[in-house]
Amino acid sequence: MHHLDYFQQQLDELQQQGQYRQFKANISSQPRLHMNGVEMLNLASNDYLGLASDLRLREEFFDLTPLSERQMSASSSRLLTGNFAAFEQLEDTMAQAFGRSVLLFNSGYHMNIGILPALANAKTMIIADKLVHASIIDGIRLSKAQYVRYRHNDLCHLQQLLERYQLDATIDRIIVVTESIFSMDGDETDLKALVALKQQCDKVMLYVDEAHAIGVRGERGLGCAEQYQVLDQIDLLVGTFGKALASVGGYLVCHPVIRNYLINTMRPLIFSTAQPPLCMAWTRFIFQKMQQLRAEREYLTELAAQFQQGIQALGFACPSSSQIIPVMIGESGQTVQAAQMMQKNGFYILPVRPPTVPVNTSRLRICLHRQVEQEDLNHCLTLLGSLS
Repeated sequence: MHHLDYFQQQLDELQQQGQYRQFKANISSQPRLHMNGVEMLNLASNDYLGLASDLRLREEFFDLTPLSERQMSASSSRLLTGNFAAFEQLEDTMAQAFGRSVLLFNSGYHMNIGILPALANAKTMIIADKLVHASIIDGIRLSKAQYVRYRHNDLCHLQQLLERYQLDATIDRIIVVTESIFSMDGDETDLKALVALKQQCDKVMLYVDEAHAIGVRGERGLGCAEQYQVLDQIDLLVGTFGKALASVGGYLVCHPVIRNYLINTMRPLIFSTAQPPLCMAWTRFIFQKMQQLRAEREYLTELAAQFQQGIQALGFACPSSSQIIPVMIGESGQTVQAAQMMQKNGFYILPVRPPTVPVNTSRLRICLHRQVEQEDLNHCLTLLGSLS
């Protein structure tokens, strides 16, 4: 029992620090939630385009999908008996859109912990932005590569590191890793400048995670790489289906040689049962629909700009240039209390605390979506004003 005492003590410490977490019942991606007798606008979901909560889309998909094609399990990895037609159809559809080969994964986490260990060896140097997602950090640690971190979005610091390791004869390959839109601050990297840096160094491969950009950026919703016209200049362009695309899984856009290499070497891909084919068919259906939603993307962009300006007018620092908008509080306990106040007043907003973010940078993380209306935005800003 002394083992349990230790773990309980750790839980007690987390509770005292305002960092204790637990599952909440009946929470979904619906735009409005009912909890404890209060109706709340959901500002914690990543359903940026409102597709996950659109019942009409589900009805249309099932009308188009015969019962014989609704396989609920692949029952195997793709390399054994799990390579259903739905996988290849989705990869082909995405490859046509992106103009390069596509490889699918079970989740964004599988994707990020698998690609780097497969591609990197002891003669690889990984240079990652300081604020990349935890799944990327885990992928770096699982690899045999050496690694360093550059200051967040500081491309001058990155250039200094590139110049140093470009000349290092013990380094055969450098992989620069970043997100396009960062998940906690909502800011973005300068992809054009990043590509220009890459082109100066022949050892460099560029790895960009578009998890929070796919669906919401670019003319066809293909992400920041499309928006800034660098789609064909990023070696490893990854993203997820579990946010704006209302599904589950991850993807990589790359050269066919890289795709084939990963099929033969990437452990999370080789040793995992594949996604249910039905999920892949649904993802393809949504991916095709998403590319037409230009008005929804424009509305979300305008809404985010208004909210960012409103947050700054209240005196909060606002690094965001996207639909993810942090309201910086600082101390964990105060952040939890602020979130509770917002929830009592009709806004389901969650606190983000260490270890997700650094100590003393706890914040409310607000995720805007296309069902947010101007009246909602104004009311939310009024409430947040009481915290400033």
